[in-house]
This record gives sequence, C-alpha cells and structure tokens, in this order.
Amino acid sequence: MASTNSWTLELESQVSAPRKFRATVMDWHNLAPKLAPHIVDSAHHVEGDGGVGSVRHYKCGSAVPFNSMKKKVEFLDVDKCECKYTIECDGVETSTWNIKMKPTANGGSVATVECTSKGMEAKDMMLKAKDSAAEIFKTVEAYLIANPDAYN
Repeated sequence: MASTNSWTLELESQVSAPRKFRATVMDWHNLAPKLAPHIVDSAHHVEGDGGVGSVRHYKCGSAVPFNSMKKKVEFLDVDKCECKYTIECDGVETSTWNIKMKPTANGGSVATVECTSKGMEAKDMMLKAKDSAAEIFKTVEAYLIANPDAYN
C-alpha cells in the first residue's frame, strides 16, 4: 500500500514576489539548466503555452532522486503569485505542489511551498525534492540580486 507524505517549506527573500515568481515558476524551465544543471539538465514544453493545462518535461540532474518528470500546471494566478501543479515521476504515484509568494513590508517576499506525494518511494524522494526546492529558490534569489534588471 502506498503511503502519503507531505512537507511545507517557507523561504524569505530580499527579492519582490512578482520577480521571484516569474523567475522561479514561470521561467524555471529556461533558467534551471543554466543556474542549476545538477537539478535540471534540460526542459521542454510538451503541451500548452505555460498556462493552466500546460505540460513540461524535465530531464533531471544528479541532485534529484528521479531521472525525469512531467509537470502539469493545474492552477495559475500570476497577479497573486500563486500556482498549483502536479508532477509525474519515477517511484511516485502523484505529487501535488502549491506555491504562493507574498510580499513583505521590506520589499522582499516569502514563498510558501507545500508538497503532498503518494507512492511507495515518495517519502525519501520527496525529502530530497524538498532540499532541491530550497536550493532552487536560493539560487534564483542570488541570480536576481546579481541581475537587478532581470524579470522586472
């Protein structure tokens, strides 16, 4: 019988919510192979234009516990910096990710990432995915700070 596992990650950032959302959520398929090839080796659209119903295929790098994954956008509100997507990958029946980025009083943001996964190998794999998610957000923050005109 497959178990269900979940985790929540909350990350503060110096970068505004809209910039962080555009880079981390909307354009990660382009940024990842450049900024974090050990997490994402390559990515391409399978279906859609990036909005609800769109599917992207990712070939994962050595830091991720699976070889590839498909990510489908289930909900997207760019103005509110919120999205929900499902992931299909090796050893996990289903994985649902909710991401919300909220502005902070100092001009930065707080990102909340919630992940619920079901599958026999999900617990170990998703804990590694949590570490990768934290690294992704920190890597994007460093990139945006170093490139203040990017994603404005």
